[in-house]
Amino acid sequence: MITPLTPLDWKRRATKLYPDKIAVVDDFEQFTYREFNERTWKLSHALYQLGIRETDHVAVMLPNIHQMLECFYAITQIGAVIVPINTRLHAQEVTYILDHSDSILAIADREFSHLFTDMKSRVPHLQTIIEVVHHGSPKDASPFSDIDYENLLQSAEPVVHEVLIDENQPLSINYTSGTTSRPKGVVLTHRNNYINAADVLLHMRITHEDRYLHILPMFHANGWGSVWTFTATGATHVCLRKIDSDHILDVFAKEQITIAFGAPTVINMLLYAPTIERYRPERAIRLATAGSPPPAAVIERAQRLLQMEITHVYGLTETSPLISYCEWNSEFAQLSSPARADIQARQGVEMIHNGETKVVMPDGQEVAWDGVQIGEIVTRGNVVMDSYYKQPDETAKAIRNGWFYTGDLAVVHPNGYIQIVDRAKDVIISGGENISSIEVENILFQHPAVLDAGVVATADEKWGEVPKAYIIVQEGKTVTAQELDEWCRERLAHFKTPKQYEFVSFLPRTSTGKLQKFKLRT
Repeated sequence: MITPLTPLDWKRRATKLYPDKIAVVDDFEQFTYREFNERTWKLSHALYQLGIRETDHVAVMLPNIHQMLECFYAITQIGAVIVPINTRLHAQEVTYILDHSDSILAIADREFSHLFTDMKSRVPHLQTIIEVVHHGSPKDASPFSDIDYENLLQSAEPVVHEVLIDENQPLSINYTSGTTSRPKGVVLTHRNNYINAADVLLHMRITHEDRYLHILPMFHANGWGSVWTFTATGATHVCLRKIDSDHILDVFAKEQITIAFGAPTVINMLLYAPTIERYRPERAIRLATAGSPPPAAVIERAQRLLQMEITHVYGLTETSPLISYCEWNSEFAQLSSPARADIQARQGVEMIHNGETKVVMPDGQEVAWDGVQIGEIVTRGNVVMDSYYKQPDETAKAIRNGWFYTGDLAVVHPNGYIQIVDRAKDVIISGGENISSIEVENILFQHPAVLDAGVVATADEKWGEVPKAYIIVQEGKTVTAQELDEWCRERLAHFKTPKQYEFVSFLPRTSTGKLQKFKLRT
């Protein structure tokens, strides 16, 4: 007998085995697995009564609150497709996604009322908008919807709709960050999500006793699978509406958090939290980080000051999203702290369930495992997307000869560990020499006065391109361009040293921490 691979089955298991265990904590609200399961089926039945059927698309724009978690299950367990929307987008971008995704219903928080005003007139196929007025929602925002979420649930029955799920049918359409162009809709199937979540369960050692803090946005590749994995073991989801460094440290202690996921920018933010001097963790929190290559200096400081056990993972929305992790080897423990952090900054080895990942030259041949020869990371297997929604040409560009081409350039070390050197489009070619912007950024991050850094190419009459660095200085510290230039020249080949330094108060990053370098190049 073959049953379809879908992460939805894990809620059934958790409800059966742990009905009275706390499933979700959201500030002063909490729900057991029995209550959580009932709320999801109430929402499913309400959506069904509103006309939602199998294969219909439902958009959701919510912070990391319990209603967002409920939507992942309620929408998909009746065979519909969830379209999570990045909460940091502008009105035009939200309109584009709602229109392009063919969503016929949307669920949004009152916080985003200014984005949804007159939305149905802009997106003709959008029939219904459900508004969530969460206890953290702005009190002065105007209602913008047809229906209130909680009123809808109160009037609904928890009717279980028996739907035959095909593991290869779409579960979600996740729109990319749009770092260079309009976002593309990545179609991820039930099987994609199941296999990715199974890898997270295994490699992050998730257990029934875990208490997971939703720092990572659930809209981003379904929280890297976190919306499913912690339900699978009957662990506890702890919601987090807003990202605030002091509040996160407080929740770590108050809710006895054991594990979290987050971008390197979040780690860096915690390191400079005003209350970090008073932070005394009772246990080492396991933290998976990805989104952009984490500087080794940031990893080293986080492990030392926050006592975090950091695992670097790597992937893309198109791969559900994770395909590799920096597997820890006991022999690494003999190294110095900076050397260990340098290894932990690598993208590591392929995960067990997802398929094959390697680094290849333009002719398709695998690079030498010497840490020097550069190629592009490619992957194939169980987590690669079905397609880009309504974009067959873009799908064909990304998936060639049975392999998904990531656009990330990397080397492979003698032990098989992959390490990204740059995005293909971000390599700086100066006088015929290739310069990794990530390598230069890592050196800048090591300077004690640098809070954040971004390096891009700028035009040069003699060399064609040269590196330019954008720097955010830590509060209370000072550094000059000359001092940074001397710092880099001592640690880099001179042609790699930035020729310009610009001090800024802000660097444009996506919600997952990726630096939007195209904005720095303009």
